[in-house]
Amino acid sequence: MYSKLTDTISFIQKSEINQGRNPILRPLVEYIQQRLDLGKDINLNFICTHNSRRSHLCQVWAQIAAAYYQIPKVNCYSGGTEETALFPKIADTLRNQGVDVQIISEAANPIYALKYDVNAQPIIGFSKKYDDPFNPQSDFAAIMTCSQADGGCPFIPGAEKRIPITFEDPKISDNTPQQDEVYHNRSLEIAAEMFYVFSQIK
Repeated sequence: MYSKLTDTISFIQKSEINQGRNPILRPLVEYIQQRLDLGKDINLNFICTHNSRRSHLCQVWAQIAAAYYQIPKVNCYSGGTEETALFPKIADTLRNQGVDVQIISEAANPIYALKYDVNAQPIIGFSKKYDDPFNPQSDFAAIMTCSQADGGCPFIPGAEKRIPITFEDPKISDNTPQQDEVYHNRSLEIAAEMFYVFSQIK
């Protein structure tokens, strides 16, 4: 993995997650472990309302954590209840934390290639609905990363399991002096929890 990313990972591994989050994260640990024990692909679709911020952070950090802990057959995706665009501050935040970020297409809904290692297959980041053909259509876990999507989508077609793991929206800091800090910290919070999840897999 890239050296700056390795530094970020070293930092988050020293950070203890809120113990009250353990019961929230446990169903995801159990789902991954069950699929691994069965030798099946582990497809994780992180879903939020706009697929612009939290769902992308979860997708990227979960894929990095799976690679770091060498958990095979993990494929991470993201989607929304509507399509918007990946918010540029998310790309900037991940770049500052050590992810190689390249813009493939600069359309209204840009497409990004996000790499955590020089030889790794890039994570493709762009906003899309959760049922977009780019995402798995069956045999996946739907991880609801915001309370609005969690409440608004009680049923996700094709999902084998539905797991709510919600985070506060960093959007609240947009256009304020605290924006960089809030996005940085939210990314690290999500990273720490995704690394905790994959560290529990045996």
